[in-house]
Amino acid sequence: MTQRRAILSGSTFEEQIGYARAVVDGDRVHISGTTGFDYTTMTISDDVVEQAEQCLRNIGAALAEAGCGFADVVRVRYLLPDRADFEPCWPVLRRHFGDVRPAATMLECGLADPRMKIEIEVDARRPDVR
Repeated sequence: MTQRRAILSGSTFEEQIGYARAVVDGDRVHISGTTGFDYTTMTISDDVVEQAEQCLRNIGAALAEAGCGFADVVRVRYLLPDRADFEPCWPVLRRHFGDVRPAATMLECGLADPRMKIEIEVDARRPDVR
């Protein structure tokens, strides 16, 4: 039987909305859409590139708690209210995913808070689980 467990980041949004930062289900890891909030201070930068960096720090922490890392990511989704903000983030994204080359999608859409300029969601596979 597959083991399923939730990973919580401490974000107040998880409690208020009722979700987990990530769900580990056997060898699969599903990371919820993650924004550029620093969850320890619940602050967010005005700069989209800094937000992308913080998104990836938050995602990296969840991946590590799940027993994997960026090299194990198989799918990434980028959500941005303004598609013009996507290209400035490319160097940051390439630094984390350039060697991995996961399947990827970028969507232009509204986000839950007007301060949010990017949200990133990933799926990964844990390497040592069968």
